[in-house]
Amino acid sequence: MIANATPREGRFENQAKIFCILSDERVFQAKSPEMFSILLKRVGMNAVYVPFRVEADCIGQALTSLRVLNIAGANIGVPYKETVIPYLDELSEGANFIGAINTIVRRGNLLKGYNTNAIGFMDALNHIDFDASGKSVLVFGSGGAAKAVVFVFNWLRAQKIYIAARNRDRVSQLTESIGGVAKPFSELEGASLPVDIVVNTTSVSSAQESPELAVLAAQLDLPGCQLIIDMNYGREQNFWEELAHASGVRFMDGLLPLAFQARRSFALWTGLQVEAAEVLKTLRTLPAVRNVIW
Repeated sequence: MIANATPREGRFENQAKIFCILSDERVFQAKSPEMFSILLKRVGMNAVYVPFRVEADCIGQALTSLRVLNIAGANIGVPYKETVIPYLDELSEGANFIGAINTIVRRGNLLKGYNTNAIGFMDALNHIDFDASGKSVLVFGSGGAAKAVVFVFNWLRAQKIYIAARNRDRVSQLTESIGGVAKPFSELEGASLPVDIVVNTTSVSSAQESPELAVLAAQLDLPGCQLIIDMNYGREQNFWEELAHASGVRFMDGLLPLAFQARRSFALWTGLQVEAAEVLKTLRTLPAVRNVIW
């Protein structure tokens, strides 16, 4: 269900707009262009949503191009959620605190960055009736997605948040700026971990992508764990899901958080509220490919 407008109203009939997603080569694996194109058509907007591959040393030029080409709004995918920030004019309060963005809104020549990943993740937890208050959490990863997830668990008053990642400098930066406690991989091998939730925010879900992380995940001993979340989706092989099944734990992939964060981005761009169920229905009609929005 889409509130405030329907295609027959013709509200956007003469307002041609362009929206996009910026990422590296993974941009062509994203579901967002097809998903948002369908949603834009359903609300009657004369608009398109396109993927743009951007090299790391050209990200500043890409942000300038949003102004020059009058791009109405953009998503930012990995690995640029943090590196685009210096090129923006404003940040929302949440994005400023988290230090990562995934959505840009253009007003004239002004570019404002938002983080709908965090609120979308919180919406997904609420949707499955999971109360994180007083819980302990183990988060894998230290990038923009990890920052959003740690921020949410702090906001929801989780009791303890452990962060495991290879890049120690990034982990230290994350714990100092947002919170959490660093947990080296060496302390996870074969150890009994009294955590209630495990969240993977890395891009890795299969052994082919990282044999080391797959072996580590298989060795996790999770007594009392209630929920395992992989922020990726559409993976034919997923060792996080296998871990959940082996441990008798509920599993959630990134499709539901994606739906909630996408509806938040859509509202920022258009002023329209699209129900998460509508976004999910759209996503499930598309081929299963990797999520690069998270």
